[in-house]
Amino acid sequence: MTTNNLAPQGELSYYGLSLLSYLKDSHPDRAADMAFIAERAERAAEVYSDTIRAGLTHIEAEEAASTELYLGLHFSTYSTIVNILWDEFADSIPEDRARIVALEALPLCANVLAKYDLTDDFADNPQHDLLYTELTGTIQILLEDGSL
Repeated sequence: MTTNNLAPQGELSYYGLSLLSYLKDSHPDRAADMAFIAERAERAAEVYSDTIRAGLTHIEAEEAASTELYLGLHFSTYSTIVNILWDEFADSIPEDRARIVALEALPLCANVLAKYDLTDDFADNPQHDLLYTELTGTIQILLEDGSL
């Protein structure tokens, strides 16, 4: 069954709005990708409908839809960089600027990020500490050379 991700007024559906809000907070570099948002919201709505038709409860259907909606988005490199800025560079980056600086740093840290398999459960992976350390060093170098 195909559902319409857009409300009659052309606005995003419940799932689209939920995903957009999450992306703005955790993956702002993806928040403008309306095709991605629409596709994900559509799939979440289909999963919800399929789960209900299979005889499961609304709570179970919502859980299944949420799993589909946020698949691959639980670990946020952006949030990791924001936390590094808050924790390690509070003296040089004011807290209210950390999110802006993190967005600028994200593409500059691509080589470091590419070394890791950043799955949904990466925060629980022992390699998370190594990533944190490498990102901290990279950000230090970027600050020192004026790239940030």
